[in-house]
Amino acid sequence: MKAYRLHAFEGPDAIRWEDLPTPEPGPGQIRVRVRATSLNFRDLMISKGIYNPRLKLPLIPLSDGAGEVSAVGTGVTRYRLGDRVVSAFMPGWVDGEPTDTKVRSALGGEVDGMLAEEVVLPETGVLPIPSHLSFEEAATLPCAAVTAWNALFETGSLQPGDSVLVQGTGGVSIFALQFARMAGARVIVTSSSDAKLARVKEMGASDLINYRTTPDWDKPVRQLTGGVGVDAIVEVGGAGTLPLSIRCVKLGGYVALIGVLTGGGEFNPMPVLMRHIRLQGIFVGSVQMFAGMLKAIEVAQMRPVIDRVFPFEQAIDALKHMESGSHFGKVVIRV
Repeated sequence: MKAYRLHAFEGPDAIRWEDLPTPEPGPGQIRVRVRATSLNFRDLMISKGIYNPRLKLPLIPLSDGAGEVSAVGTGVTRYRLGDRVVSAFMPGWVDGEPTDTKVRSALGGEVDGMLAEEVVLPETGVLPIPSHLSFEEAATLPCAAVTAWNALFETGSLQPGDSVLVQGTGGVSIFALQFARMAGARVIVTSSSDAKLARVKEMGASDLINYRTTPDWDKPVRQLTGGVGVDAIVEVGGAGTLPLSIRCVKLGGYVALIGVLTGGGEFNPMPVLMRHIRLQGIFVGSVQMFAGMLKAIEVAQMRPVIDRVFPFEQAIDALKHMESGSHFGKVVIRV
């Protein structure tokens, strides 16, 4: 079979297209013929050695994928040949609280990922694809969508009528906008692009802020909420944006810390203490959370936003496209 493997922490150009033996499923495992996979910012960080420079190489990258069952191991009862399935980001985190062991099962990290024609996964680490979604659409869900779902509903407690601030228009942010609107929440979106802000307006965002022209964007957020602040924030910037987020979330509000797109740095925790703010790190979610999210997606007939689909032979170009930051929604590779 064909697969891509990262051989050095030198970025996308260190990922090579190779011939590898087709894997065979063991007891309790299934083999999936991958039909589509999608990209996350984590994949770029891994390729450059920023995410974890101690990962063992070579490594098949990417955590997200969807396809059809092509073989089953002994004892498998949940799936049959031809079933359409989507992988979980951490197949070993089925339910309950995360543990070191569960977290180490994340695909495309300490475990080979989905950028291959065939992969073997535990039957408990995949889920059926909703009938209205294509393989390409389903492949966008394991990381970004589950992260947004966990942030808003599993760890968070978003209610109809609540106000949510969403930063940017990357994968997690767009899913957070879609889910929050499904729940009847008001969504404020920040972006550096007026064109992208116009698109999220069409998707139901109630208020738009260009953070490049309005660098102190916490002020208009407080004005939009009558001086109170928003109920929740989907924080993807990290140290560079966190101080502003703390200033524009309400007293006793909730900040879901998801990304570090602005890098690390110093942060004064005193306002978190004095304003009784809940600051919670979110690292994707369990298979059980994924299953609950898929039910909601099916009921609402929601469709993920896909920026562009690349053919398998152009996987490196897909990574470089995402690296450019020009995308809106998810970048997908059709296998």
